Amino acid sequence: MIIGCFSSSTPITALSPHRFARARAFLAAHHVQLVCGALTGRRDGYRAGTIQARAAEINALIHDDRLDVLMATIGGNNTNAVLPYLDYEYLNRHPKTVVGYSDVTALLLAVQTQAPACRVIYGPALVASLGEWSPLVEPTWENFLTIVSAASHATVTVSAPEKWTDEACNWEQFEHPKKLRPNAWHYTQQPVLSGRLMGGNLNTMYGLFKSQYYPELQAGDLLFIEDAEKDAATLEKNFVMLQLAGVFQRVAGVILGKHALFDDAGTHRRPVDILLEVLNGQPLPIIYDYDSCHTVPMISTPLGSHVQIDAEQRTITFQDF
Repeated sequence: MIIGCFSSSTPITALSPHRFARARAFLAAHHVQLVCGALTGRRDGYRAGTIQARAAEINALIHDDRLDVLMATIGGNNTNAVLPYLDYEYLNRHPKTVVGYSDVTALLLAVQTQAPACRVIYGPALVASLGEWSPLVEPTWENFLTIVSAASHATVTVSAPEKWTDEACNWEQFEHPKKLRPNAWHYTQQPVLSGRLMGGNLNTMYGLFKSQYYPELQAGDLLFIEDAEKDAATLEKNFVMLQLAGVFQRVAGVILGKHALFDDAGTHRRPVDILLEVLNGQPLPIIYDYDSCHTVPMISTPLGSHVQIDAEQRTITFQDF
């Protein structure tokens, strides 16, 4: 496998060189060749480069026919800025797998709509995920390998990790072992949901919502949403955005990821409590605390796949991706 990495927003390879080096070493140990984008090690304030430079970096990787996978180094806030400048036509004729999470949702959804021959995976980012320390990095990588190596019409079932964490430590240097919590998925009405899975990072969606790059949701779809480090007020606002746009009236259910480092603003409300209040009695089934999110280990989720998720068994099955 040959992976090309890009920095569509945050200049993480410049900000966190030790974590970047760990990620490179991890891939090398697993016999994966890494091709670094032109902005690797560079920084333009809050971003890796200008809008045009970031788009050029991704386009160069799109045109590199050696590559199997385009992987983000991390997310950020500004991936949506590059969307109008990417060569989707070439990418669709020479498809690759595109993977990342958080702010990279903007690129994943744009590729899903503009280059549908590609496989898009809500999954690990190079520095953020593969720069993690053992033993948490291995399950994330092994799950990604299971998904990325599956045949296009394969059926793949994965299980939730036994334990998880969102503890904020060990970013550049190792400080202490992270505190792990026993894992569980929960539900509001029914433990099993099935349908086409669509979505990504909620806070990123408002940066391209209702644009040509945002997929058209269909009746029967399952809306997958996750976020991290937001407070209760921001989360309420973002849930209401979906409500006002009629999204919750269109989909058949919601898969809500774990919210890493959630700030309940002293309310003792969980993200699911805020969502239920916004729904105001609408009988929309929710499965929550799914592990495709900013917590670790991470499940890789192919967007647009048909899924069956079982909260009691803590399994999810992917088809047609």
